[in-house]
Amino acid sequence: MNAQIQIENTHTIAVLVTNEPGVLARVIGLFSGRGYNIESLTVAETDADNMLSRITVVTTGTPMVIEQIKAQLHRLVPVHEVSDLTLRGDSVERELALIKVAGTGEMRVESLRIADIFRARVVDSTNESFVFEIVGKSSKVDAFIKLMQPLGLVDVSRTGVAAISRGAAGMDKAG
Repeated sequence: MNAQIQIENTHTIAVLVTNEPGVLARVIGLFSGRGYNIESLTVAETDADNMLSRITVVTTGTPMVIEQIKAQLHRLVPVHEVSDLTLRGDSVERELALIKVAGTGEMRVESLRIADIFRARVVDSTNESFVFEIVGKSSKVDAFIKLMQPLGLVDVSRTGVAAISRGAAGMDKAG
């Protein structure tokens, strides 16, 4: 038996939509209704004059599944543009996380040392804990969290991925 294995890849998809009630629910419904996983989701208004918002979704799937997701997103009524930043080439992706670490003595010193290496900032400090702010690729945030676990990791809050293509061209707003 010669079964061909389909490899799932992670894709970052930017969706330009009309900023109106229910748009996010329709996009999420598309994913959940078809069993697609959302690894990260961010939404923000990007053009108040034209009432446009940008939804950035990080998802995984085979090439066929990714194409289905993009085609189905294009068919949603308030969607103006769908851009697969992974296929477009270079893009800038960043995520912000707040990480709370509780500890004393050497554990506290070690958490500060690691934070310095990762360029994480202390945004809150008590005698028992620190809250670190870290910005970077998701893999950087993941690595920092993993190193903080044995040092007293208490809580994590992540924003999700914000991404934009490199170069002079933007997303088409004409729809």
